[in-house]
Amino acid sequence: MSPDLAPPRAVLLDALGTLIGIEPPWQPFVDLLELRHGIAITLEQAVPALRAEMEYYRGHCQAARDAASLAVLRDDCARVVADALGGRVAALDRPALTRTLLDALGFAAYPDAAAALGGLRDRGVRLVVLSNWDISLHDVLAGSGLAGLLDGVVCSAEQGVAKPAPEIFHAALAVAGVPAELAVHVGDSYAEDVLGARAAGIEPVLLVRAPGDGGLLSTQEHSPPGDVRTIHSLAELLPSPNLR
Repeated sequence: MSPDLAPPRAVLLDALGTLIGIEPPWQPFVDLLELRHGIAITLEQAVPALRAEMEYYRGHCQAARDAASLAVLRDDCARVVADALGGRVAALDRPALTRTLLDALGFAAYPDAAAALGGLRDRGVRLVVLSNWDISLHDVLAGSGLAGLLDGVVCSAEQGVAKPAPEIFHAALAVAGVPAELAVHVGDSYAEDVLGARAAGIEPVLLVRAPGDGGLLSTQEHSPPGDVRTIHSLAELLPSPNLR
């Protein structure tokens, strides 16, 4: 942390765009569509269709609170892609298209994530992920190798409320076991992370990653306002090695 700030007892962290990024799915989807279904499309066709799916997912992920509702969400996301591409893609068996879509989507931890979490954990800081995500977040964190570095995970689908609502921040504080004034929240969305944390009485830290950081898609929506503490890497959460 900055040398003029007391270290927090807990750090709450957003997932997508903060700890985990999505690998560009455009080419994998194009390749899988041709390999599995014999359908050739261009990247120019794939990109807007998959972006429409991502936007739909963001607006509906909170509903996927169990295995059955997660299956419905994934089917609906495949329908968005089918509707956008039309033709032979729209005529595909929906479960088959859903599987192809899921297999084209890959998540990975940002290069700075594990070291930052490990460094904070070594200093006795409680670490809780707080994310607008469906119940598969637990599997994604495990697959990224980060799950073992965390003290808890709070996702909107399980809570029935999403950021920026203060209630979900309060739930994360309860998992961390600390009051709001002894925690900070780190995320890449001003609207969800900064404003939500402030509403819950938590100090926000806005993470602004460079486009393509770690080879992963940027989720940054726009340039942030200047009224919030901003970092460009999770490594900035740790004290400088030159400080004594």
